Amino acid sequence: MTAWQESWKAERSAIAVDALRRGGRLRLQVRGESMLPSVWPHDMVEIADCPLEDVRPGEIVLALREDRLFLHRFLGRRGQDGFLLRGDSMPAPDPIFPSTCFHGRLVQIARAGRTIPFPVKLRPWSRVLGVLLCYCGIARRLALKVHNWRTSQAKEIPGSLAKDSQGSP
Repeated sequence: MTAWQESWKAERSAIAVDALRRGGRLRLQVRGESMLPSVWPHDMVEIADCPLEDVRPGEIVLALREDRLFLHRFLGRRGQDGFLLRGDSMPAPDPIFPSTCFHGRLVQIARAGRTIPFPVKLRPWSRVLGVLLCYCGIARRLALKVHNWRTSQAKEIPGSLAKDSQGSP
């Protein structure tokens, strides 16, 4: 990545965080795979501004460190001025974030024409699937191909998921 691209990436992250502070809500498109199976690439997420003290373990939160945005699961507070996050399909927690890096919590996901409100109760198999997708590259690639196929099908047939939107994600 060129210096210009790095600079632009850092500027975009700073603008996003500033917009969240000013408006109380922010919509972002997910690019990474670290939160599979809860959050998928190309999901549109909505983040709400809130104080760190209001967040409970298990919620998905937004943090900014070294000009990079992290949308990971909140594991808890660490020390007087820190907190711990982990991607659902990551082998280990992230290094401790200072409290100043916290910027809000996930409140909803838009995926393939449907809206998924958060927080949702974690299903027992969700963590097991996250571990599988972490350690098995074949399973990850297959899951991403199936997901891409399903979302492309939903885009081709408008309203095809509308009937399913009443059920759980």
